[in-house]
Amino acid sequence: PGKKVLIVYAHQEPKSFNGSLLRIAVEELTKQGCIVTVSDLYAMHFEPRATRNDIVGHMHNSKEFNYGVETWEAYKRGGLSTDLVEEQRKVQEADLLIFQFPLFWFSMPAILKGWMDRVLVQGFAYDLTKSYDGGLLQGKSSLFSFTTGGTKEMYSKGGIGGDIRYVLWPMQHGIMHFCGVKVLEPHICYAPENVSEEKRKEMLTAWTQRLKTLWKEEPINCSPEWYFK
Repeated sequence: PGKKVLIVYAHQEPKSFNGSLLRIAVEELTKQGCIVTVSDLYAMHFEPRATRNDIVGHMHNSKEFNYGVETWEAYKRGGLSTDLVEEQRKVQEADLLIFQFPLFWFSMPAILKGWMDRVLVQGFAYDLTKSYDGGLLQGKSSLFSFTTGGTKEMYSKGGIGGDIRYVLWPMQHGIMHFCGVKVLEPHICYAPENVSEEKRKEMLTAWTQRLKTLWKEEPINCSPEWYFK
C-alpha cells in the first residue's frame, strides 16, 4: 500500500487491447492503495527526438553538439527542458515502472524509445562508473507489458522469430538493468488480434490476477543466461 507506480503507455487508441491492459493496471493498483501516474505518450504528443531543444540556456560546447555531453551538463545545472524534468520527477518518485506497448519490429514504438533516449540521461539514470547493479535508479522495479502480432510459437527458440527473450535483452538488460532498475518477468499477450473474444478476456483476467500479487514477485536473474541459455 502507498507504493508509487508510473505507467509509461505507448498506444494511439484508448479502445485498443493495450488500452484495456492500461485501464486494468490503473484500476487494480489504485484499488491496492498505490498512487498511479500515467504518461500517455501519444496523448501528450511526447517528442521522441533527442535534439538541442532538450537543453535550456547555454551549451557546454556551442561549436559541436554532443547530445550525451550536453544533457549530462544540463542535468547537473538544472538546465533540461521542462518535459524532461517532469518525466524524470515521475521516474524518481516511482517504486515501479510499467511500460505498456505493442511490439513494433522486435522493439518498442519510436515514441517510447524516444522517452528512453531523452529521459534516462547520464547523471540522472546512470553514470559511466555507476551502471548495471550500480546504476543510479536502484531501489526501483520495472515491468515490460506488451502485445505481439506473432503467436507464442513464432517467438519460441525453434520459431521463426527466435526466443522472445532475445527481443527483451536490449530493453530489459540494456536499458533498465543498466540504470540499476530491477526487472520483473515480462507480461506478454501474444497476438490478441488473432484470437477469439473469449481468449482475449482470459488474457485480461490473467493480467488482473498477476497484478494482485505483483508486489510479492522476485525480479528475474539479470544475467545473460536468462536471455540466452
